[in-house]
Amino acid sequence: MKITDLTKIEKVKMAMEGASGAWKQIPLSKADGVPAYSLRVFTIEPGGHTPYHNHPFEHMNYIIDGEGVLVDPAGKEQPVRKGDFALVMPDEVHQYRNASTDRPLVMICLVPKDYE
Repeated sequence: MKITDLTKIEKVKMAMEGASGAWKQIPLSKADGVPAYSLRVFTIEPGGHTPYHNHPFEHMNYIIDGEGVLVDPAGKEQPVRKGDFALVMPDEVHQYRNASTDRPLVMICLVPKDYE
């Protein structure tokens, strides 16, 4: 069993091409012995975004705070806000954007541990 405090987890700026103002923390990971999924937390600054990308596995998201949009494969922006859950299917092109001018968008992202 492990209990951790997010404020004690290193926050690393996303270096992935196409990311802007996005930070990643990994509070539960392979290093902790997770059997299947790693839990990541992304903080996206006002005006920031993740890359418009895809990958061969699903990921599940929960919006902890803020509001933004999830851009789908057709480029349509679907609003997301605190309390929302989202499922991105394998190979589905997507991007998260912070729609706020003054608050971060913070979300949990669950992915297979081999991708973390």
